[in-house]
Amino acid sequence: MENTPAMLAPERYDHPSPRRQTDTARAPHAPNLMLWPLIAAATASDAAASWFGGLARAAIDEGGDRQKPEPCWTTPHTVALELATARLRDFSTRRDGVPTLICAPFALHGAVVADFAPGHSLVETLRRAGLHRIYLAEWRSAGADMRYLAIDNYLADLNVMVDELGEPVDLVGLCQGGWMALVYAARFPAKVRRLVLAGAPVDVSAAHSMLADCTEKIPLSTFAEMVRLGDGRVVGSRVLELWGPALAAEESVRVLQCAADIDDGEARELERRFADWYGWTLDLPGTYYLQVVAWLFKENRIAQGTFPALGRTADLAAVDIPIFLIAARDDTLVSVPQLLATASLVSTPPHAIETIVEPCGHLSLFVGRETLRRAWGKAARWLRRELVATPAA
Repeated sequence: MENTPAMLAPERYDHPSPRRQTDTARAPHAPNLMLWPLIAAATASDAAASWFGGLARAAIDEGGDRQKPEPCWTTPHTVALELATARLRDFSTRRDGVPTLICAPFALHGAVVADFAPGHSLVETLRRAGLHRIYLAEWRSAGADMRYLAIDNYLADLNVMVDELGEPVDLVGLCQGGWMALVYAARFPAKVRRLVLAGAPVDVSAAHSMLADCTEKIPLSTFAEMVRLGDGRVVGSRVLELWGPALAAEESVRVLQCAADIDDGEARELERRFADWYGWTLDLPGTYYLQVVAWLFKENRIAQGTFPALGRTADLAAVDIPIFLIAARDDTLVSVPQLLATASLVSTPPHAIETIVEPCGHLSLFVGRETLRRAWGKAARWLRRELVATPAA
């Protein structure tokens, strides 16, 4: 199919109203918005890239910061640490027990996706299931002075957070925070007790996906041009203006897996929250961004066993802890096998690996009411259990 500039605009969906249709299995391709820097470059032919580049230059040249207010968090908490790359948010209700650290995605939109709204909050779900020491690594938007920060900078600050909480921790990695959590566990295996990965790209060669297929075909220079246009960063607020408005209100409600009989006032509040979350963007350091594109999506280094992490190679064979994998059946970004391949790359015995494949799309993994209740409720109960070793034959 010929690529055209029109492909760079968000897709439009003409679904029935969510108050009449609750088939979340056909839910959305909306998650494309979470990894927009990859998608924007990867879907561009030479002609489209030139067209996009012209618009990007115009937007950047216009100047002016039209960033919207930061979206509100749902669950009361405090900020435990302020680091160069991240804030450590503390949602704990008690101070005893093994800490659970959520490693949020680092993409266009913020970490509020893990605490989106009442009934649509991963943090809330984990607390209701009995976890009482919950923390979240929220990655900061990159200022101009952060343009050269690399993956190692983020792993180093993640290590500081783990040490602050007291090892071992239970790590919960969401999307791009998932591969980071896995690499961290491979680099520091003694510091992680259990690992939950949701919608995380681990082995991009395990199956086709729109994201992996596109990035494989586009030269790294195309991605580097995006960084150059942002003066060393990928600038979220300016590119968002080109990328287009948020999902239609009815589609956002579908992503959230709202009940068919949802109250109109509640639906409007959720739509407002979705628009606020969508409109508040993060900037990415150019060095970090290009490493992710090259090492993760082009060279598949995590699965190949060649991913560099703080002076050593991250060897997944060093990971032998219990693992819980949550994939989305209709995920166009991270296909189910790209996540579930983790099981064959680590040393964890099969009886200590659990998997769930939810009938939803990528973004619903983190904010979908039914997915949170089913998959994450089970994951929370699993985190509370002590592993019972299988007797030797």
